Amino acid sequence: MTTVRTRGLDGIFRPRSVAVVGASRREGSIGRQVVANLIAGGFQGPVYPVNSRAEVVLSIPAFSRVRRIPGPVDLAVIVVPPDAALKVAEECGRKGVKGLVVITAGFREIGGIGIEREERLRAIADRYGMRVIGPNCMGIVNTDPAYACNASFSATPPPIGSVAMVSQSGALGEAILADAAQAGIGVAMFASVGNRVDVTAADLVAYWGADDHVRVILLYLESVGEPQEFLQVAREVARRKPIIAVKSGRSDAGAQAASSHTGSIAGADVAADTLLQQCGVLRVDNFRDMFTLAQALLHQAPPRGRRMAVVTNAGGPGILATDALVSLGLEMAAIGPTTARRLRRVLPAEASVHNPIDLIASADAARYRAALRVVAQDPGIDGLVVLFVSPIMIDAAAVAQAIVDETRRLQKPVLACVMGRQRGDEAQAILQRAGIPVFRYPEDAAVTLRLMARRWRWLQRRPAKTPKYRVDKAAAARLLRAHRGSWLPGSVAEAVLQAYGVPFAPSRRVRDAGDAVVAAHKVGFPVVLKAEAADLLHKSEHRAVRTGLRTGDEVLAAAQELMARLRPEFPDVALQVQRHAEGHREVLVGMTRDARYGPLFAAGLGGVQVELLRDVVIRIGPLDGRDPQEMFAGLKGAALLGPFRGSPAADVGAACELLLRLQQLAADFPHIQEVEVNPFILAGRGGGSVAVDARLRVAP
Repeated sequence: MTTVRTRGLDGIFRPRSVAVVGASRREGSIGRQVVANLIAGGFQGPVYPVNSRAEVVLSIPAFSRVRRIPGPVDLAVIVVPPDAALKVAEECGRKGVKGLVVITAGFREIGGIGIEREERLRAIADRYGMRVIGPNCMGIVNTDPAYACNASFSATPPPIGSVAMVSQSGALGEAILADAAQAGIGVAMFASVGNRVDVTAADLVAYWGADDHVRVILLYLESVGEPQEFLQVAREVARRKPIIAVKSGRSDAGAQAASSHTGSIAGADVAADTLLQQCGVLRVDNFRDMFTLAQALLHQAPPRGRRMAVVTNAGGPGILATDALVSLGLEMAAIGPTTARRLRRVLPAEASVHNPIDLIASADAARYRAALRVVAQDPGIDGLVVLFVSPIMIDAAAVAQAIVDETRRLQKPVLACVMGRQRGDEAQAILQRAGIPVFRYPEDAAVTLRLMARRWRWLQRRPAKTPKYRVDKAAAARLLRAHRGSWLPGSVAEAVLQAYGVPFAPSRRVRDAGDAVVAAHKVGFPVVLKAEAADLLHKSEHRAVRTGLRTGDEVLAAAQELMARLRPEFPDVALQVQRHAEGHREVLVGMTRDARYGPLFAAGLGGVQVELLRDVVIRIGPLDGRDPQEMFAGLKGAALLGPFRGSPAADVGAACELLLRLQQLAADFPHIQEVEVNPFILAGRGGGSVAVDARLRVAP
């Protein structure tokens, strides 16, 4: 698959010749800037300006048409109006051009005729086998001196380096390159992909994943237009090199209300976030965090655990660092007795040898050097945050050099925070030149360390085989065929799930209060009474459930009240009489099928509060055998599923099996759009966990 995705991309990023169609002599024009960037960037092959009204552009002979260029053309950069761009693309195809960078706007982003133009551009590219970046983009850059191709209109020539970057926004692309240069990030390749008529982020990740010059990949994504393809490619590449993403669109205000709890929780950004996590992409909130994390991953060893140490010369910043690290799921390392004794020998009595290690305000370069030499050797520490608030009497540059010298060969990450102005800029430069990321505030350093630790844990994870369960697929198929529509009746949904091995508490369905009493005696007291109707999806909102009914009289009274109150609004109302399920934890397990991301699976604490608490973990299918356990362990309230206050631990294994059975059902019947079991009552380990309510929706 990777070979297919990267086919022809050398024609764009490593061309031997470039034509700029729409090259201009007008100062400030995009066509002129592209030609100027190619020349200034040191492109080694011929550059062919194409302009029907000019004979020369920037001292280079121009051609009136692409077909009049005498030699072969690998790459054509198109900067002409949109309708003319289509004619140029056709001519490029006939000329044998390998790749197009279509900077021109006026395609899908404007809707209407723009969508039609984009489809025509795609058809032309397919017909001639050309790869296309854009349209509506700012171009591409390759800084490798052997190719040196800056086919963009960027005003900022990026420094040479080992980071590859993609931006879905042309406007932001310029800012990204400028900020990267300011942050000291060297660029190997850059692409602004625009409307992605052909080349996508997944294609570029695959291409750069196979390039030894690229060590870190940075992405700015507005949407993941090809989620399953991206998931497959990024998961493979992320095992070889880090991928960092800024994904815009965290709010999901425009999403329509969903009928199931799973559907309402699994919004667009939740799906995008879980996709990035599952394939090992490190998502950050802004470009500042992106660049500092890139620097850390380029130059620092990964933390092989969560145990962090803080070395500081000021108590306040040390406490801030401690709070930030712990709140982000990291741990403050316990300083070993040997380390503590050695620190006592080199530090003044007022200093603290506990974590955070406070060298006090008088700490100079010699004290930092002595302390770091000791702390660096403690095997119980997985990473270091070194804080320095520069007082006027201390040489900040000398302290920075001491940090560099004492951690140079350390096989664990070292991050620094320099606060104060007394030679602070010089100290920061010394640390950055040595590959030590420098932060203004300790909270930012903690964020970077957390993401570095997350990458290490992801690299250690190996998928487990997904079990295949014995099910009655034929019975489920008969039930689904017989009930075309949207939400299936509750009895049918239960029957489908039972065919796939989902256990339910015994129940009977009746049409009147008298039959409800008979049913209660048959299933056994105590019972739960529920009203059911085609449009009655959330029973709790209509007070349609009665629990703890222990006698026939109680059942009769409850049934009569429910029927009388609900029948005017729900004429088809019926009753379900269900034996009370023994158990002490409620969980939710569900699946909703997203048009872009495919099946999204949910695991969470169940019951009526699920949408209020939103303690749910979402993952994109297919799940492996380890995913369900990790999903339940990832809940904020995961401790509630363990033993507490005399109650035994819940049988989470039964819920994990249920999730995998739902996955098998969803895979066997792709027209199932949503399925949810909520609540699933967990018994103690080895007990009889059962479902008490379920819903299932199919496509028309």
